Amino acid sequence: PQEVASSGRARMCLGVFALTHDRDLIPAPGGGLLMGLPDMELVFDPEHLRKSWQPGTKIALADLEFEKKPLPLCGRSLLKRAIQGWRDMGLEPMVGVEYEANMFEPDGNGNWKPYDAAGSYVYGTGPCTDPRGVLEHVWDKINEVGLPIESMNSEFDAAQYEMTLQYRDALGAIDDAFLLRLMSREIASEMGLLMSFMPKPHPDMGGSGFHINFSLNDPLGNNVLTDPTSKDGLADLTKHAVAGLLRHHESLGALLAPLSNSYQRLVPASMSGYWCNWGYDHRGVTVRIPGERGKATRIEHRMADCGANPYTTTAAILLAAKLGVDNKYELQSAETGDCFESTDAKRHLASNLSDALVDLQNDKILKDTIGPALIDHFVAIKQAEVEKTKGFEIADEFAYYGHYV
Repeated sequence: PQEVASSGRARMCLGVFALTHDRDLIPAPGGGLLMGLPDMELVFDPEHLRKSWQPGTKIALADLEFEKKPLPLCGRSLLKRAIQGWRDMGLEPMVGVEYEANMFEPDGNGNWKPYDAAGSYVYGTGPCTDPRGVLEHVWDKINEVGLPIESMNSEFDAAQYEMTLQYRDALGAIDDAFLLRLMSREIASEMGLLMSFMPKPHPDMGGSGFHINFSLNDPLGNNVLTDPTSKDGLADLTKHAVAGLLRHHESLGALLAPLSNSYQRLVPASMSGYWCNWGYDHRGVTVRIPGERGKATRIEHRMADCGANPYTTTAAILLAAKLGVDNKYELQSAETGDCFESTDAKRHLASNLSDALVDLQNDKILKDTIGPALIDHFVAIKQAEVEKTKGFEIADEFAYYGHYV
């Protein structure tokens, strides 16, 4: 209603934070289940409502409050805090997002099968890649609502697609990413299709990731990650930031790869984020420094998948990188192996979500930096999901996760 939109506040049950993927209510810390399921407040700027792809509506992107204070479980508030930490240093985080997703169509028996795109090829567009023109419909809506898209195309496997948003300020970029994921799923649904952002829906195909690219600008708009006087064109700050990401590699896993299914994507020789390594323009490493320098210098983190909360994911990456800068962590040598048959890396992610949650809980520095309340809540929810998905095959996991991520 107009009166709610103009007030800048709306109320919703705090119990959404007590829900697992299949809507089991559990007493996760901060979720309100054992408090009578009280309300939280959604706080937004009524002067900056976003255009919607649904007729007659607009979109409010809100921060969450409980009892007139910021809700510690709010990922968007966490991202704002991570951004402010860099701003206190006189730097503005800039972010670009790459999504990967798989398309499915009904099989006639009440289940889903891969979208028939047999003529697809890598980096393709057009009717061979997307016979029903789903991406064209998404592109048209993107232009209509003003999302700053950079590119859309097929990825490695048939019926797998990549969507890349334009580089911009961190909060705006993740607001855009959140809306793009939701909008593309709804447009596909209207066409009778399922666009799934599940990390590994097919056991015999590649996984789908959520790559976060970021850089840091000074007040004059200069990219401080670059240093033309250094041998590799990178500033010391860049190397400390990468070292922070590697120092907290294992504990970032649960936050960035939060599904049991995530760990079927995160395996050796998968071009994902399994190994604790970095490299120059190397897609086999977790932290990649693409070849561009100057204004285009950036850090690409390749671990996350689209089952993760984009706000929490980006905040965790920015916070871990800043820990490296604040503490001047030393950077290990760049990867020299191909990451298929050889690697220099000595450390890697856990092989399952349960162990990744232990790594997250054991990293006191990262936990305190992100906030113990958010971490304790997250771990409780995910532990319940681990128990529910024990022994699942990928097909079972698709039924569990496929409609939600």
